[in-house]
Amino acid sequence: MAGITYDTGVLIAAERGDRRVWALHRRSLERGMVPTVPAGVLAQSWRGGPQHQMSRLLSGCRIEPLNEARARSAGVACGAAGSSDVVDASVVVGAASRGDLVLSSDGRDLARLRDALDVEVRLRIL
Repeated sequence: MAGITYDTGVLIAAERGDRRVWALHRRSLERGMVPTVPAGVLAQSWRGGPQHQMSRLLSGCRIEPLNEARARSAGVACGAAGSSDVVDASVVVGAASRGDLVLSSDGRDLARLRDALDVEVRLRIL
């Protein structure tokens, strides 16, 4: 079953209390889907301190490690798209491997990476 992957903008929006993010997150969990957050996305959005809302969102998510195979695939994606954003590349590569929908605050870079790799990744922009 395809799931959902969150990008950095989604975590930041959750921390700000964005109701759309929380409603989508709640619906995902109610449907038995555990959203995936690539480790790089967490690193890019985490600024330390008591990020209570983001921590609450993350408690219902699976953190996907950036292992060697995934790192190589993200590098290939960057090369194909002429991008240096390995975090966005890891989002696309991971979502493509699972058939996930990607929830994003700005899908332009993700779409460029997806198109360069010619993979099936659905994007939903907040």
